[in-house]
Amino acid sequence: MRWCATLVGTAERPAVTDKRTTLEDMVTELRSGMTIGIGGWGSRRKPMAVVRAICRSDLTDLTVVSYGGPDVGLLCATGKVRRVVCGFVTLDSIVLDPHWRAARQGGTVSLTELDEGMFYAGLQAAAWRVPFLPTRAGLGSDVLVVNPDLRTVRSPYLDGPFADPEDADVELVAAPALRLDAAIVHANRADVAGNAQFLGPDPFFDELFLGAARLRMVTTERVVENGSLGEEGPLAGVKVHRLLTDAVAETPGGAHFTACPPDYGRDEAFQKEYATSASDPDAWSAFRSRYLDLDEDGYQAAVRAAGDRR
Repeated sequence: MRWCATLVGTAERPAVTDKRTTLEDMVTELRSGMTIGIGGWGSRRKPMAVVRAICRSDLTDLTVVSYGGPDVGLLCATGKVRRVVCGFVTLDSIVLDPHWRAARQGGTVSLTELDEGMFYAGLQAAAWRVPFLPTRAGLGSDVLVVNPDLRTVRSPYLDGPFADPEDADVELVAAPALRLDAAIVHANRADVAGNAQFLGPDPFFDELFLGAARLRMVTTERVVENGSLGEEGPLAGVKVHRLLTDAVAETPGGAHFTACPPDYGRDEAFQKEYATSASDPDAWSAFRSRYLDLDEDGYQAAVRAAGDRR
């Protein structure tokens, strides 16, 4: 890896590995053709700073695994994606990301569409290092029709001490493991060792994305010293422990324009501007040059300027 971890500590606190790095170094670790998981949900707490950095990079041919939102839309619009694995791609207050719609209607990306529960089971299977997990999710739906490679299983425990006669006729979907080359999530707070804390109402499934991945990266609104997350909020919100993290980058506003409560809500005006930019090539070109062909500091400055004009 490009970043070099160091040990930090004090007389009061034992030494830990300092996993701080930069957005640029995170993206340097990625390769074209990778399968990349992106945390968050819809237009909520997405690691958008890394998504924007990927948009500026020369990466291509990615498979993106996501409870999709503008992360998927932006990466499709900038030509970075070969396949998307998802249960949906929504902007929440706008039902369907229009850049995603354009990519699908134009046939520029392939799709593996899973039931949300199957998606969860696939991440859990990868995190547990098993090839699949059985689930009822997807049964009776067209998920099995549009994904003919999916298989069903029955319980192997039809006799013996674990047998239940009711299991004999139960057919379950074998949700395949969603193994990831890399995963990226955004947290409200993280410490230098890589423990990450969520202060909003829902942690989603970010820890599963990290557990399913070979390379695990966290961006955060603020990095704090090891052992001080309890000063930021309840320790119950520390859903990501340092063994699930390879690198941490402090990125204030890194989830913009998605919501990252309690730090900030969704920027609805900006999201509308993003969605409108899918209406024609000139509108997209203008949006891209105004916001995406810049580094992260330039993006944040452009967002502030746009807010001042409104």
